[in-house]
Amino acid sequence: MQEVNVNSKIGHIQIANEVLAIISRTAALEVEGVVFGQHATAAEAHARLTKRNFARGVKATVEGDVVSIDIAIFVKFGHKIHQVSEKVQERVKTALETMVGMTVTEVNVNVVGVQFEKLPKIKPVPRTRG
Repeated sequence: MQEVNVNSKIGHIQIANEVLAIISRTAALEVEGVVFGQHATAAEAHARLTKRNFARGVKATVEGDVVSIDIAIFVKFGHKIHQVSEKVQERVKTALETMVGMTVTEVNVNVVGVQFEKLPKIKPVPRTRG
């Protein structure tokens, strides 16, 4: 667990890196065009999020009261990768700073794949010899 200092004499708050990763991943899923793993929709990805591996694909590095995030995403085909990635950076930074009160120094987005819509199966055309 990482320790986050509180500006009071009441005590301190400890937040696990996994919590920071969960917040980051959830924020990234809110960006249109982002999917994790082999899920066709953000709703399917969110459903998996609620089961296991909540922090999968996200690494949070904490030093003092600052955090840096490395996050791996899939982008839906047809979306502009650089625009989606920039929105992920903004959304993750805002979510962490708002919810945890830590300073986010960087959000590194690694696009590890492109998710295609499921295409209908095409029947092969028989070849004729002639």
